[in-house]
Amino acid sequence: MPLPREMRFVDLNSFGGPEVMVIGSRPLPMPQEGQVLVRAEAIGVNRPDIAQRQGSYPPPKDASPILGLELAGEIVAVGPGVSDHAVGDKVCGLANGGAYAEYCLLPAGQILPFPKGYDAVKAAALPETFFTVWANLFQMAGLTEGETVLIHGGTSGIGTTAIQLARAFGAEIYATAGSSEKCEACEKLGAKRAINYRSEDFAEVIKAETGQGVDIILDMIGAAYFERNLASLAKDGCLSIIAFLGGAVAERVNLSPIMVKRLTVTGSTMRPRTAEEKRAIRDDLLSQVWPLLETGAIAPVIHTVFAFEAVVEAHRLIEEGSHIGKVVLTV
Repeated sequence: MPLPREMRFVDLNSFGGPEVMVIGSRPLPMPQEGQVLVRAEAIGVNRPDIAQRQGSYPPPKDASPILGLELAGEIVAVGPGVSDHAVGDKVCGLANGGAYAEYCLLPAGQILPFPKGYDAVKAAALPETFFTVWANLFQMAGLTEGETVLIHGGTSGIGTTAIQLARAFGAEIYATAGSSEKCEACEKLGAKRAINYRSEDFAEVIKAETGQGVDIILDMIGAAYFERNLASLAKDGCLSIIAFLGGAVAERVNLSPIMVKRLTVTGSTMRPRTAEEKRAIRDDLLSQVWPLLETGAIAPVIHTVFAFEAVVEAHRLIEEGSHIGKVVLTV
């Protein structure tokens, strides 16, 4: 079937609220060395998309300026140097940009097959959160069986993924969330104790529950939680920061726990990582996580599915913060 000359995509009139997004048309991109072209069937919506729309998260210079970091669909063209994927393969992948479109270029090292039994909607909910959680919680923070972990934002896409992966690999899990309904959802996913941050101080709860603190904290809040995070870590613990929803500048913070408890503070963003680093994460996911998805031991939590044309409503839902799990667009 011949490819069209143009595709629809989500265009930005300017930076701002969800209403700046409109459906536009532009020429179809063609794959270059090491790339494949995927016809999108479903697209994941994520917090970084909102930050880029607002103007606070610019794409790398070599990335597409179109919004979107993950999608699932069918390969329709293969670039030079790609030998392990073929036209017709059903894949999901981590995009460096450009996923909010009918067609998207993906580096071959950042795509994965649909897990057995998965459709495009479920597959599109995987790449961004699973790449992020695996890299930060397992590769960098080194979570292992028997350790304790505190996961902030337990009902976000990142949080629901992190709880399930930590449980599957034998950790004891605590999580924070903003309502009793969300706390219940965290505990159903595998958290030993979910903490309602609106009515409880998570640092006090962690101290009471563990006596010595947790081994690892996965944090997306940043400055607002920094001092309490340090207080909540056990000796030789690790704080892994992946976002700054509560600010990036922490003032008048007592840093002595870092020295006294030999703590490690680390963090990363996914987008600037090299192609080789992303391929290594992909390979780990394929060998260690995809079997868990295929047996049903873990699964993406999907809150709502919108049509591609309803992208404005999808962004409004995420900004509102009432969702539990992922928001997905269908094309």
